[in-house]
This record gives sequence, C-alpha cells and structure tokens, in this order.
Amino acid sequence: MKKLFFLLSVLCLSQVLFAQSTSVRFMTSKGNITIMLYDETPKHRDMFLKEVKKGSYKNALFNRVIKDFVSQGGELDDTILNREKRDPKKLAPRFAAELKPNLFHKKGTLGAGRDDNPEKASYFTQIYLVAGKKQSDAQLDALEKKKNRKIPAAQREVYKTLGGTPHLDGDYTLFGEITEGMEVADAINSVAADKNDVPLNPVVFNVVVLPKKR
Repeated sequence: MKKLFFLLSVLCLSQVLFAQSTSVRFMTSKGNITIMLYDETPKHRDMFLKEVKKGSYKNALFNRVIKDFVSQGGELDDTILNREKRDPKKLAPRFAAELKPNLFHKKGTLGAGRDDNPEKASYFTQIYLVAGKKQSDAQLDALEKKKNRKIPAAQREVYKTLGGTPHLDGDYTLFGEITEGMEVADAINSVAADKNDVPLNPVVFNVVVLPKKR
C-alpha cells in the first residue's frame, strides 16, 4: 500500500511536466542534463532563456558544490557583491521571486540563487541544481515545527523516497527540473571540492535551448 501511495504521489506531482513548453540542455564536462522549465514561473523561465541567449551560461562553471545539498553554477555571491561594493551606484538588479507552493525542492529541481534580500528576489546569473538527501518523518516533522508550515503529504513522500532540500521551500524560486541525466547531476555533486566548496577540477557547462516538440 505504501509503495502504491508513493507511485500515485509521483504521478500526481509529475503532471506538471505535461504542461511545460520549454526544455534546455546543460552540456557539462560530466555529460548532458536535460531540464524542463516550469511554465508556472514564467518570469524566471523567460529571464533564464534571455540570459542563455546573451551568453551568460557559455563556458560557465559549477563553482560551488556541496555534496547532498546543491550544485551551484554561474556567478558566485562574492563576485556579484564585491562588484556592487566597488560601485554602489551600479547594484546588480534582483529578479522578483515567484514562489509557488506546488513547486518544491525535490532532488533534481533547478532554482535561482540569491543573497539575503528580504524580498527573496533572485540573481539573474546564478542557478543551482538540488541534490539533497532522503528525509525521515522525524526530520520533516521538526522542519514543519521550525517553519510553522505543513508539508503536503505527496511532497513529504517524495522527500522521504527521492530526497531533496525541504528547508529551502518558500525561500528560493524554482523554475525547472531534470528530465534526463540525473546521474550526471549526481556525478557533479560528488566531485572533490576545497574548503570553500569549489571543485578541485573545474566543472564547465554550456546551456542550449532545445527545439519545442510538436
């Protein structure tokens, strides 16, 4: 019965994929990853596609890799913030958050990085892939109490069986998820890194937009 409930939960949660219109491919030095962008967060989808077209993700790096948490790519926080500090009149723009309760930080989701701004607005040129790990009922219960919110049953089951980073829910915008190449994402998240979480051997990636299926 528990296995059946999980399969039904995943089927329900996967329905979001059928309505999506755009996919991209991350061509990395570890292999390719295909990601379906969410139509539920259209502003982030279109912002990301615009940055791809501009070349912001050409020969980019996964430059902060934290095992069982996230693999972050694009510009680092320090790079952006130091540039702003040098010229406060040229603050990097932030992109208004699109937080959706049905989009949650399960393993394989694509999110937009940000600083600690109270509006939870995103950077234009920083992304992350969720790795995370499987959660226990006790861990999820503690998180519910800490954040004073209820985790829906279907999401809870996915966190217990697939894994993710549930404590990020409601704080960072998600705008896509992996449909092919999860093993490549796992390989990236497993690379050796230094004390600052920078990979010892660079993990390079390029992003291309895939033709829409007819």
